[in-house]
Amino acid sequence: MAPKTEYAVIGGTETKVDGLEKVTGRTRYADDLSFPNMLYGRFLRSPHAHARIKNIDVSKAAAMPGVHCILTGKDFPIPFGPLPISEDEHVLAIDKAIYVGEPVVAIAASDEATADAACRAVVVDYEELESYMTLEEALAQKGEAIHPDHRGGNVHKEVPLEIGDVEQGFAEAEYLREDVFYYEGNTHMPIEEHACIGVPEGIDKVTLYSSTQNPHYGHRLLGKVLGLSPSRIRVVATPVGGGFGGKCDTFSHEFSACRMALLTGRPVKFTLTREEVFYTHRGRHPVLMWSKIGFKRNGKITAMYFKSFLDGGACGSLGVASTYYTGALQPCSYKIPHYKFEGVRLFTNKPVCGPKRGHGTPQPRTVMETQLDKTAVDLGIDPATLRLINAVEPYSKTVNHFRITSCGLKECIEKVVEASDFRNKWGKLPHGKGIGFAASVYMSGAGVPQYWNNGPHSEVTVKVGRFGEVQCLTGSTDIGQGSMMVHASIVAEVLGLHTRDIMVLNGDTATTPIDLGSYSSRVTFMSGNAALQAARRMRDQIAGVVAESFGVTADRIEFREYKVFNADNPEQSMDWPDACALTESKLGAQSSSGNYTPPDLAGPYKGGTVGPSPAYTFTALAVQVDVDPETGMIKIEKVWCAHDIGFPINHTLVIGQVEGGIYMGLSEALLEEMVYRKNRLKAPSLLDYKTITVAEMPEIETHLICTNDPEGPFGAKEAGQGPLLPAIPALLNAVYDAVGVRIDEVPCSPDKVLFAMEEKAEGGAGRYGPKAFLEHKMTSKPVRAPRPAEWENGNEGRMS
Repeated sequence: MAPKTEYAVIGGTETKVDGLEKVTGRTRYADDLSFPNMLYGRFLRSPHAHARIKNIDVSKAAAMPGVHCILTGKDFPIPFGPLPISEDEHVLAIDKAIYVGEPVVAIAASDEATADAACRAVVVDYEELESYMTLEEALAQKGEAIHPDHRGGNVHKEVPLEIGDVEQGFAEAEYLREDVFYYEGNTHMPIEEHACIGVPEGIDKVTLYSSTQNPHYGHRLLGKVLGLSPSRIRVVATPVGGGFGGKCDTFSHEFSACRMALLTGRPVKFTLTREEVFYTHRGRHPVLMWSKIGFKRNGKITAMYFKSFLDGGACGSLGVASTYYTGALQPCSYKIPHYKFEGVRLFTNKPVCGPKRGHGTPQPRTVMETQLDKTAVDLGIDPATLRLINAVEPYSKTVNHFRITSCGLKECIEKVVEASDFRNKWGKLPHGKGIGFAASVYMSGAGVPQYWNNGPHSEVTVKVGRFGEVQCLTGSTDIGQGSMMVHASIVAEVLGLHTRDIMVLNGDTATTPIDLGSYSSRVTFMSGNAALQAARRMRDQIAGVVAESFGVTADRIEFREYKVFNADNPEQSMDWPDACALTESKLGAQSSSGNYTPPDLAGPYKGGTVGPSPAYTFTALAVQVDVDPETGMIKIEKVWCAHDIGFPINHTLVIGQVEGGIYMGLSEALLEEMVYRKNRLKAPSLLDYKTITVAEMPEIETHLICTNDPEGPFGAKEAGQGPLLPAIPALLNAVYDAVGVRIDEVPCSPDKVLFAMEEKAEGGAGRYGPKAFLEHKMTSKPVRAPRPAEWENGNEGRMS
């Protein structure tokens, strides 16, 4: 191939560079898979939390040998966001930077060292603005808003909701419990940093190989921001070395790699450093919460009023959903006759928060479960019994109109009480030792997609070859949770094969059907149902042909142990490969597809689409601790957990997911926090961001409760996120049982325990936590909705 001239693109214009070969416009051969012409991308990031960008001078960087492409915010004028109602991000900062670490300039060079040097050569003229690093500062807004065009200023989202009459419920109460709690933000901490490669594929076509949880949503957003038809973009989700929600969004490095690949005609790779992963964030929101619950003396809840303030960071991301989630699931575990929720999300000049495992629900769950513990102490009811008194029932409807199908909450509570000997330990262990209890609920997938459409949420294709080989094609991604094995298990079970006989191909927008992604614990339930439908359709195709050859009806054909046979005469059988070959000879190439769309379960009010799920899982958990009264150090001795799984398609994978969730919950409870000093992260590194290790992990005794959900594939429900939620409040409750102090702030560090113990010794409350809640007058119109019985009786219409 004759040498050609390549064009290095500087600031959106093409500059001729001699002596380099351009490879666009041809088919990519197999030997190109090693990407020998790879360029390496780096970002120049903002050193300021809030600053106007007055000028960017890239001339010195552009003149450096080995620099092939430089892009600034003007090269990406189209704003984006994972939710269409909150498209407030840009690939590169345009007029101003809004958090320390925001990408301002992207540079692609022949090697990483050159790209780094070029970034250092760029000169940016900033004008610093008033920054907002706390909820209080954001609410006061003394200077220019972070998003000046946003009508709410620094108030991103308000959610005022009331169902029933909360004041009536409080008037009926015989005991009122009111608390303020603060949950510090934290991040996902995947071992694998974010990385991607953009590869040009001919004229105006590009393939993105990325460590992503959601290739479909990425595919959609790449088309929007790059201005290309989706038919010109392919997204391949590579194996993910840890996601936990942190790789759900589509990020600057992915957009930049694709744009640079298209402009230079060469593959462009971005690998974020560990520090950059902290800036990319999308982790757990810091949330300040206030909760008031009314009870009868017998322990029954009469009403609940819950408020939350979310520190959202600089952009929207999935924050609107996060706001709703801080108030959505409280009524799904316990019967609450009247419910009121007010949620407020604020913009601050910090890296953007988003969905971390449990998305928006660990924070309010921690408040509710610690409040129940405090109530149990005051009313003289043991904590497990108090939860049993109020537990939701199977096949019921919550006050906020969420449909409950199978429900093993009571069975989970009773199993943990039995396994841990809770009632004989609670309040009876020696000083310094304690046991705590908590329970939770979580979704088996979100009921609505991130953008409105009427298409299926999951699609799966099953292909069978003439030799009996089976392929299962799914757009879902395996992020370590074992979803590929789940798909293989479902298909193999239907066709009478072994999982090793099923080849699962996943996460490629060009070769696999659509799946919305690996988030909200949706894959087993939703993609699993699609796989089940596709496998059954394939079985029916083969059964029809084999039945005809046997002279029987198709309903008499069974599939088992590599045989297709007549159930009434098992000797009349055919080997699996022969059955496949016969079917192909009669019908041609064999392919079947399945899909899944959850039922419309939205509540009859604005915001009623956030939280409904086709099924919910329930978890109960007890933690036993040893607290050193001299140092405040907490040692976790053992954890007992019971999880309502519906049915475990793969027992080992379920146990792994349950215990992984518990690990993350305990780590958040004890150590994890995003600390800011002087407008920036104090120490964005694995050395300084503390997580518990194998050395601190206790023994976990896990029990699976099978409730066989009627809508789950083979009765299965989620396991990946629900077990995290009760671990945090159970630990806090155990600390109280051990040393008699309440820690109303996460993480529960030794200094907080010592502070509370010293306060108690001096005659104080023996508590560490926020003193007061923020005052804020809602500007959004209140949403009042009827309770389910009132709605079904037709007494009131849809309220908004």
